[in-house]
Amino acid sequence: MKQVSIGVLGCGNVGGAFASLLAQRRATIRARTGVELRVTRVAVRSLDKDRGLDLAPEVFTDDPVSVVEDPDVDIIVELIGGIDVPLGLLRRAIELRKPVVTGNKALLASHGAELFSAADSAGVDFLFEAAVAGGIPLMRPLRESLAGEPVRRVMGIINGTTNYILTRMSDAGIGYQEALAEAQELGYAEADPTADVEGYDAGAKAAIIASIVFGAVVQSSDVFHEGISNITTEDISVADRMGFAVKAIAVVEAFGDHATSDPEIAIRVHPALVAKSHPLAAVRDSFNAVFIEGEAVGDLMFYGRGAGGRPTASAVLGDVVDAATNMVHGTPGRVGALAPARIRPVDDLRSAFYMSLAVTDRPGVLAQVADVFGRHGVSIQSMEQQGLGDRAGLIFITHESSESAVRATMAELRHLDVVVDVHRAIRVIGGEV
Repeated sequence: MKQVSIGVLGCGNVGGAFASLLAQRRATIRARTGVELRVTRVAVRSLDKDRGLDLAPEVFTDDPVSVVEDPDVDIIVELIGGIDVPLGLLRRAIELRKPVVTGNKALLASHGAELFSAADSAGVDFLFEAAVAGGIPLMRPLRESLAGEPVRRVMGIINGTTNYILTRMSDAGIGYQEALAEAQELGYAEADPTADVEGYDAGAKAAIIASIVFGAVVQSSDVFHEGISNITTEDISVADRMGFAVKAIAVVEAFGDHATSDPEIAIRVHPALVAKSHPLAAVRDSFNAVFIEGEAVGDLMFYGRGAGGRPTASAVLGDVVDAATNMVHGTPGRVGALAPARIRPVDDLRSAFYMSLAVTDRPGVLAQVADVFGRHGVSIQSMEQQGLGDRAGLIFITHESSESAVRATMAELRHLDVVVDVHRAIRVIGGEV
């Protein structure tokens, strides 16, 4: 029986749940793997706080460096969050040839390539299942099961906060601010929800997915972000009537020949009208789902709890078991070398769009508006008109058009005398699966 000692950096919601889950599952893990896992050191901010864990007081310290450098600690689990502090700690752990498990998406989206390369050179595992979709097993299938698959596109709902907000707006007919307040009260959203509602959290996860799927160095700064704060109950109601659900979607896709080693990549996070026939349209509340389109395997979807202490702790524990057994048998995994990414500019991307505007209600207005669409090469698939007193509301669904053409169309429409307001343009994702 091989005993493996674990040093945990951070003992908050996920860290505490991990230690508790490990204690609960230790005997089963030992029986299945022949490895005895024990948490022997835990770095915390406050030594006075009762963590509710069955660990001796001497296990806890407020010095994370001492945990990393303890010669009796075999594996480092990083659950601190942030970038600068954990970056230094994990660099040191890798220098000491200790496997690392982390759930830190922000760190990986900014320094992942460096850490992957260092771990590969040191011959140790660097595992991060919990960084992207909480308890959903996604990174390991992408790294291992689908390593030889020509993946065309990965599309997902990877932020539970925004999905909860949009679900409540749809189900209860409440506005964005009220739905956000509910999410904050339930603990789904932070007091400052910017990272979630403006797409930065999902963008960091999308960057990690792109790096693994396409073997390229992709960072958060490469991701196009658009938030959900401008989505209205009217948008959701109209979308529902047209056969769509409004979702906050992350899209990672490659263009060109998959036989090449450096495909052009696009990574974006934005609201979208998703056809109700698409599986992602049915993902509700705080759940996450990731839809993978492959050339050989076809379509796959991973679904489950994308956040929360115990679901995320489950992903951490799975990585720890993997790292421990690999260490015992001397067979660490590798991310592999990442090539420089070729990022396709967002202006060159193409999509169908939902567009909503208010105009003065008089003869000839529709012809003027349609003329603007035509001059920019944006083809109209369908149109609805609603009377609003002396105004009219126009709703368009376009055929697939370039982002630059749609933006130019909106800009010119805003300068038309007959246009009162151009409300928004939301991308449309069809139901073909």
